[in-house]
Amino acid sequence: MTDERKVDGSHFSRRDLLRGAVTGAAVGGVALASGCKYAKELFLLGKVPRATSQSPAWAGSRVRSYRRLGNTGFAMSDISFGCAALDKPDVVRRAVERGITYFDTSPDYSLAGSERALGEGIRGLPRDTLFIVSKFCTEHGHLANDTPVKDVIAAVEASLRRLGTDYLDLVHIHAVNDLDRLMAANIHEAFGRLRDAGKVRFLGVSSHTPDLETVMRHAVDSGRFHVIMVAYNFKSWPDLTTIFRRAHGRGVGVVAMKTLKGAQHTQLADFTPTERESFAQAAFKWVLSNPDVSGLVVSIERNEQIDEYLYASGQALGPNDVALLEKYDRLIARDYCRPGCGACLDACPYGVPVDDVMRHAMYAQHYGWGKEAMRLYAQIDPSQRADHCLSCDAPCEATCSFELPIRDKLARADQFLRWA
Repeated sequence: MTDERKVDGSHFSRRDLLRGAVTGAAVGGVALASGCKYAKELFLLGKVPRATSQSPAWAGSRVRSYRRLGNTGFAMSDISFGCAALDKPDVVRRAVERGITYFDTSPDYSLAGSERALGEGIRGLPRDTLFIVSKFCTEHGHLANDTPVKDVIAAVEASLRRLGTDYLDLVHIHAVNDLDRLMAANIHEAFGRLRDAGKVRFLGVSSHTPDLETVMRHAVDSGRFHVIMVAYNFKSWPDLTTIFRRAHGRGVGVVAMKTLKGAQHTQLADFTPTERESFAQAAFKWVLSNPDVSGLVVSIERNEQIDEYLYASGQALGPNDVALLEKYDRLIARDYCRPGCGACLDACPYGVPVDDVMRHAMYAQHYGWGKEAMRLYAQIDPSQRADHCLSCDAPCEATCSFELPIRDKLARADQFLRWA
């Protein structure tokens, strides 16, 4: 492998980005801070490939395993439906037909479009067979810790109207990055009032921030939370296994997210077509090999993904799966920004939220969520956006134990995310 990033020489347009077709390779022609030459860089295909046909073995895949979700009394499909990119109600109905019981949405997914699509998809279905989850948010973002109780309640009631349901099974305090937010008094009081009114049943917390392990440990020990939703993937955050074991013992459900570890498998030039097809299932099997995990949520927006993802349901992890995950880790080692790290954040003289920018870029490049990525990036304070990186000495890079080319990645991200 050379020290240059392999690119296909093509240029990308605004239309490409809005279609979600931009990849790290496609933006290789953008002017970068320092030429972007590193000893080990990721080789990506020029476009995100779409399989021309599904593996015949996947056809008609169904949920084959259900797991106890803590003390909620609910049996969760081991592979469940994340609604971040949902816009087609018929996909929800197909998922229910195939046995998926747990649906995770939020008001700030596609400006509440996700909740509306989910609500239309579950209309007329037996409500007690489904577990519907949303967040303490509005369509424009997370509620602040000091949001008045009445406004927190109003936000949840707005979710109920969009979803067309009388109650949420679970509501998360979302993207918790510190203990103050975890235990925000107004949000907890609002939950209590909503629960007493029969509008919510259980309280959860979600996090993929630098203090993830601290937050989750406190959440489990506090006795306030019924479910934790945690970024969890192959060989990341080793202390989480201890936290999960403690959660299981206390009757707290554990839901895994971010299980695809950046979802770069469809673009890796050093992956064979078979490896690209097998990666997601290997990742899911590894997560579910932990008996303390109640289930996982993965973003689904197309019927074909239901076939592909549910093929892994109930299957045991094998040595070939582990070997594939090891290979993936080797290939992305110098490219993937690990959720929950945050070592570089305090080093930035401009206060650029490095982890958030990297995540938004990942959504556009690897998930195909161009519009949503640009919307999220536009919400960052202009004084803290990554255009500073072009002229910065990049003290952040010295703090990164994974030796990521942070400056060049952020400069590249700024170039295409601010096209909104």
